[in-house]
Parts: sequence; C-alpha cells; structure tokens
Amino acid sequence: MKITCIAVGKIKEKYYAEAIKEYAKRLSRYCKLEILELPDEKTPDGASMAEEAVILEREGERILKVIREDAYVIALAIKGRALDSLEFSHRLEQLGVEGRSHIAFVIGGSLGLSQAVMERADEAVSFSRMTFPHQLMRVILLEQVYRSFRIMKGEPYHK
Repeated sequence: MKITCIAVGKIKEKYYAEAIKEYAKRLSRYCKLEILELPDEKTPDGASMAEEAVILEREGERILKVIREDAYVIALAIKGRALDSLEFSHRLEQLGVEGRSHIAFVIGGSLGLSQAVMERADEAVSFSRMTFPHQLMRVILLEQVYRSFRIMKGEPYHK
C-alpha cells in the first residue's frame, strides 16, 4: 500500500521533523510513504473573509495539482467522521481489501481546506474537534497510520 501525506506548510520545529522522520522509518516496514509539503499562503492578521477565501482557494489549487488520479483521498477536517484507533485501522484495512492501493491524506493550512479539496476527497476524517497546528497534525497522522498497521498485523503497540 502507498500512503501519501499532502500537507500545507513547512515543518519549522526540529522536534516535529525528527518525529516525522522516526514514524516514516517505522512505516517503511508496512507501506511506501510519500510526504508532499506544499507552501502555505501568509494570512495577514485581521484578514477579511474575502482574503481568507482567496488564501484557501490558492492552497486548494496547489493541493489538487498533486493529488494523483488513482488516490483514495481522505481529508483531515474537524467536521469529518471521528474514529478511534481501532476503527481507523479497520478502515485502512478495508480500503486495502477493496483494492485501494494508494491512500492520500490531506492536511490543510491554518484556515483548513478549500471547498474544492473537500469535494475531491472521498471521505473526511476528524482526529479531534480541537484544532492542531498542521506540523503537529502531521506527526499525529503518521503515528496513527503506524498504529493502524501494527493493529492490522496483530503486533503489540502501547495503549
């Protein structure tokens, strides 16, 4: 299975980069991982709704350009379906059984994801109703994907 993580924004903190590198190494046993980091738009303080809409649209266009046609797209969005770790693992396993060999997860920038990206997504998943920095969300996503593969294989993992 190929897992692609499409994320808006750069990883600036060294500790996030190290955590991402560690989970990428761990995941190499289970899947082919690709991380696509896209530039974010600067959002000025006190931006109007119109300015925010333009920013979302620009980031959305960048995201849509890199999504492969064969990818099953899962948008990470607060309004998505909430799953626990077992349900998430079973969902990934089910997608594999259905023949979905390429799953792309999309993490938006500080304003979230554009409507166009949400329409392209095959489903939306929420890891929490809370908002997380996109850098941290990348770490959380990779940890949960790693945990999912461990669950699928019946391998122990801390709870």
